[in-house]
Amino acid sequence: MNIQKMMKQVQQMQSQMQKAQADLGTKHFEGSVAGGKVVAVANGHGDIQAVRLDREVVDPAEVQMLQDLVLSAVQQAQKLAKDSQAAEMGKLTGGLGLPPGMGF
Repeated sequence: MNIQKMMKQVQQMQSQMQKAQADLGTKHFEGSVAGGKVVAVANGHGDIQAVRLDREVVDPAEVQMLQDLVLSAVQQAQKLAKDSQAAEMGKLTGGLGLPPGMGF
């Protein structure tokens, strides 16, 4: 393969990766615990966009439990976003044999 052809392919892949990253920013992933009473929403980059709490779980005597539920919902939303991001980037870099993390 000549250098010009390879450079063109790299530029195309870079453009596709930038588009995929931008698209991920518009997607939303919800982490939900306690039967949907605590919900965290993350965008495709894993940034938390919102947290929703049902009044039922807001008990001043159970602050530690609420903190644990919120943390769990946030972690779940971020994991969903991260998994989606890895899948999208894997589609673009799958044939290159890049080590994990090199496509980001």
